[in-house]
Amino acid sequence: MSRKVVSVVGMAGSGKSEVARVFEESGFSRVRFGDITDREVKSRGLALSEGNERQVRELLRKKHGMAAYAKLSLPDIDSALEHADVVIDGLYSWEEYLLLKDYYGDSFHMVAVYASPRVRHARLGRRPERRLTPEEAASRDRAEIENVNKGGPIAVADFTIINESSLEKLRGEVKEVISKLKRS
Repeated sequence: MSRKVVSVVGMAGSGKSEVARVFEESGFSRVRFGDITDREVKSRGLALSEGNERQVRELLRKKHGMAAYAKLSLPDIDSALEHADVVIDGLYSWEEYLLLKDYYGDSFHMVAVYASPRVRHARLGRRPERRLTPEEAASRDRAEIENVNKGGPIAVADFTIINESSLEKLRGEVKEVISKLKRS
């Protein structure tokens, strides 16, 4: 059985990182696309903030195209695949999805995590790191839909998890998805 590459997609605050954490606890190696942004922001001597992160994301996409994060992460994904299945935390664009689907073929799977804007924005206002105001959260939503083409990967996901209740329910649903993936 060949190794699997599973990408988690969803809007900010939907629970992508928690879903990726459950995959990681289940033996998957984790590759976080956001680490590329964080490293670049820090290398420029900037503070981690929504504005600086957005600017860096847009600059990286101008330089490397809309599939930038997938392209820049391929070596890390391939390296991790030598030892385990891989979960990608935070795929953003349709172009990233197409690149990864073409590159990994039937070994590539998408998991979308959905929560309503009301729920997500409240979570983003409470999180300990990279907290967003409701206005910043709404602005980020709009930028991800209009500028990053995030809707497509969510629409074509192999699995969709609704994350509007408890952490325990979310973790249970993720474990069900992992079980289905292991059987395929």
